[in-house]
Amino acid sequence: MKYILLPDEKEKHRLSFYLAMEEFVARHIDEHDCFFVWQVEPSVIFGRNQLIENEVNIDFCRERGIQMYRRKSGGGCVYADLGNLMLSYITSEENPGFTFHRYINMLVLVLWRLGVEAKASGRNDIMVGDRKVSGNAFYHIPGRSIVHGTLLYDTNMENMVGAITPTREKLTSKGVESVRQRIALLKDLVDIDMDTLKASLREQLCDGELRLSVDDVSVIEDLEKEYFSQTFIEGNNPKYTLIRRDWLLGVGELEARMEVKNGVILSLNLMGDYFIVGEVDVLLRKLKGVALNREALLGALPERLDDFILNLEKEDFINLLLQ
Repeated sequence: MKYILLPDEKEKHRLSFYLAMEEFVARHIDEHDCFFVWQVEPSVIFGRNQLIENEVNIDFCRERGIQMYRRKSGGGCVYADLGNLMLSYITSEENPGFTFHRYINMLVLVLWRLGVEAKASGRNDIMVGDRKVSGNAFYHIPGRSIVHGTLLYDTNMENMVGAITPTREKLTSKGVESVRQRIALLKDLVDIDMDTLKASLREQLCDGELRLSVDDVSVIEDLEKEYFSQTFIEGNNPKYTLIRRDWLLGVGELEARMEVKNGVILSLNLMGDYFIVGEVDVLLRKLKGVALNREALLGALPERLDDFILNLEKEDFINLLLQ
């Protein structure tokens, strides 16, 4: 695996730059596996399918100067600052289950070698005991997969708790009452500093490096423009008449917003922290014009919904729509 370097490692960038950098590496660097570590000023980043007002305390973020960004992967909202590391892994492997399993277990092994008794948990987390030290998200572009996530070292917990507003259902599903109760910081678990942690990740995961050029940075900055456009940040929130929401084991939060007239689905949009593994728009189009009843839904939906959304079962999705 190759470690990706910028021409000037001391230059600071916005969070959106590093998301664009992942895309650039995926599209233009001919290496099977690539990896890099980055840090940003206080920011929140929410998933592709999430509503910002459901996930982020916008007033708090504005008061504290915390920037807000949307990413192209699914998963939940996270907080980042200079006290934690952001990790990016780009691979030619396309199977989401295999990609997640391989990458997260590589991180777990690094942590064990540093003396941290970490373990992979759930869809995308790394835990120490019953507390989370890393969360990760995933998305595809043609021929490539991107996994990115956090590694909590000395994060500002006051900002994290104030900026992120998870639903009570999500916290209950994790068996905790608050964001703070669920989080562990690596500085409390191992006697190494941030620079040593960064160096350990690079040395243990990578067998070489590749430095981008100034011209590459210019291309990345062009890609970045999409991430800080208001259209992308605000997301797609079409009109609806019904909301159906649940937390599904192995899937996450799933919220269906439907426009229904005379018992027929006119449009359907899915929000939440689920992971996309296929063309979800294709799945949703199959339900346009379909009656909102079990028989009609069974006939319209394909058997394998986990080809579209990670771990989603057909029966669970129908039960959600018919609540």
